[in-house]
Amino acid sequence: MKKELLVCLLVSFLLFPSHVWALVSPTEEFYVNDYANILSTETENYIVSKSQNLEKQTGAQIVVVTVENLEGEDLESYATALFREFGIGDEEEDNGLLLLLALEERESRVEVGYGLEGILPDGKTGRFQDQYMIPYFKDDNFDEGMLNGYKAFYQELANYYQITDLDEGDAPVEKEETTLGGGIIFFQIIFILFMIFIVSRGGFFFIGPGGFGGRGSSFGGGGFGGFGGGGSSGGGGSSRGF
Repeated sequence: MKKELLVCLLVSFLLFPSHVWALVSPTEEFYVNDYANILSTETENYIVSKSQNLEKQTGAQIVVVTVENLEGEDLESYATALFREFGIGDEEEDNGLLLLLALEERESRVEVGYGLEGILPDGKTGRFQDQYMIPYFKDDNFDEGMLNGYKAFYQELANYYQITDLDEGDAPVEKEETTLGGGIIFFQIIFILFMIFIVSRGGFFFIGPGGFGGRGSSFGGGGFGGFGGGGSSGGGGSSRGF
């Protein structure tokens, strides 16, 4: 009997690695689980109130989780396991949404249930993070960033489900660029327009070691490449680093 028990324990250890048990558990509030202790009471109360209202009217659930660290796990795997452990969303509709922030790793992820992927595809969840959350997180303003991101996702679902109790306070705010950043973007635009004008005239001049060079007919190389992303997406959500 003892031998059989030992074998069962060994099999369980192999099938369920120890890091699985490092997942945080849902708090009594369920919708807010601030294990990193970065959210204000006002933010927590707002999220709980809105999430309760959303679930009551639609069955959908938005859950916010903050953790000190991921216990060595990668962000996407941790979020997926957390989503399933909490059982976020209606079981049949699978309309849950998880907003996760890992403080030490400085990463965030939005995990979307299959029932909401048509409303919140990966590109949109990434864009919402970039617009409404990451600028605040970069300044270590985690409370306002999480609240602002939550409002963006709540508003999206409220509009989809035609919830009519939205007010001005529920609208997310996109953080403004600094004056320096705006100036840099302005000069970049001017430079690009200048280069387009020169090329449209048949070529461009360049400055070499010996002074001005001749006129060319086309740009060399393979053309302009896309900007690199700040994170990865896929599998029903998106991840960002800050």
